Amino acid sequence: MTAQITVLGLGPGQAAHLSLAGWEVLKKRPYLFIRTKRHPLVEWLKKQGITGVTFDDYYETSQSFEEVYERIAQRILTEAEKKSLVYAVPGHPLVAEKSVTLILHGAKLRGIKTEIIPAMSFLDVCCAALQIDPAEGLRVVDGLSLPNQPIDPLVGNIIMQVYNQLIASEVKLTLLEYYPPEYPVKILQSIGLPKQERIEEYPLYFLDRLAWFDHLTSLYLSPYPEGKKERCFPLDPLVNIIKILRGERGCPWDKEQTQSSLIRYLLEETYEVVEAILEFNPPKISEELGDLLLQIVFQAQIAEEKSDFGIGDVITGITNKIIQRHPHVFGPEKEKIKDSADVGKLWEKIKAQEKGKDKAKSTAKHLPALLRARYIQEKAAKNGFDWPDYRGALAKVTEELNEVNRAIAAGEKAKIIEELGDLLFAVVNTARLLDIEAEVALTGTINKFNKRLCYLEKQARQAGKELSGYPLAELDSWWEEAKKAEVNGKELT
Repeated sequence: MTAQITVLGLGPGQAAHLSLAGWEVLKKRPYLFIRTKRHPLVEWLKKQGITGVTFDDYYETSQSFEEVYERIAQRILTEAEKKSLVYAVPGHPLVAEKSVTLILHGAKLRGIKTEIIPAMSFLDVCCAALQIDPAEGLRVVDGLSLPNQPIDPLVGNIIMQVYNQLIASEVKLTLLEYYPPEYPVKILQSIGLPKQERIEEYPLYFLDRLAWFDHLTSLYLSPYPEGKKERCFPLDPLVNIIKILRGERGCPWDKEQTQSSLIRYLLEETYEVVEAILEFNPPKISEELGDLLLQIVFQAQIAEEKSDFGIGDVITGITNKIIQRHPHVFGPEKEKIKDSADVGKLWEKIKAQEKGKDKAKSTAKHLPALLRARYIQEKAAKNGFDWPDYRGALAKVTEELNEVNRAIAAGEKAKIIEELGDLLFAVVNTARLLDIEAEVALTGTINKFNKRLCYLEKQARQAGKELSGYPLAELDSWWEEAKKAEVNGKELT
């Protein structure tokens, strides 16, 4: 007979909260394990002649709650391989029971059969005591890992496992990021046990001055639509993940990285965003923007570890800068702006004020060549050194092409390199004056060329030869096929 783990919920504390199915299982005096004897129903079960092995000693000998739950799970799984057993936990087995999650996962890997016997959870009695409907919005978070579970002030929040004053103090500091100090907090203790039940309300700032927290204590904060939503930005989970990866028990690779070592990934992710945009692929754009955002958060985390700045400083800085550079939108005396040209002039005026009188600016040495060429050309244009329109720049392209031809005829390698550089610079200038981004245009052409080349390679493979084994005329024929397919809007597959 295959061994089985029956996970049974004991309910919030009263015998009346124990399900009939659960009672029927316990009456059979099974091989019983109970997560903790510090549950009101355990003493009642003892009076009924039902006892089991508890794990309270694990809480005393382990370094963290995570270790406690892992040790419990390993013990249950090991015992279950020998004999079917029942594992009883407070409340509902699938509500805030990490040990159960670990056991179910481990049992699946080991091929051990499992059964869940549900029960009333502490949430049921809390909602009854508070007279609230969870369907109207309720978030349940663990007070022991609050930084990894952001609060949502727009709905009610129950913070469980507020065991003592130390945890209460840490919880208070986090909550103050979302609520004002005087915001009312309900402290719920022993809910569902009529003779012990206690519900009291205090202002948030007073929370850690109370001395009667225990293992049956939770907090409740009602919805607060005016909450500091600016601190609830969805970057929080990502920021916390990077902190964990860089932490003591994090990933070795992530912990080794420096701001300099990450430069290559910052560049790669930026170009992958550009590629996704040029492909007009919204899901891919979203994914690649996420990858780029990861690099930004990663850089900020490393800086924070050095006490240079943090992600909050990055967000605050750019927010203030954007507001400052848009007085025509956010300013008390809104400037008169007719069009985007006026915006550009205002933008440059503000940037000049920010940088002071010093005209020396970056020459953007780390930009790719095409982008840097445009940057330098725009810098010259701002100082009045520019063509009236694209025609002058286009004529310069023809002039530079002729120079290239003369250099090739002379066979001077150094001169050819120089003149080709001049030609490329003139092309970028023409693109700029036509309001076209040369980097984008060239990237599009590269992608187009690559698709056609892949088409040629596929045709060659289907014919049983390598691409190099065909005459140029046949390759040209396939190339024209690829071009026609593009014109007709067909995918090159």
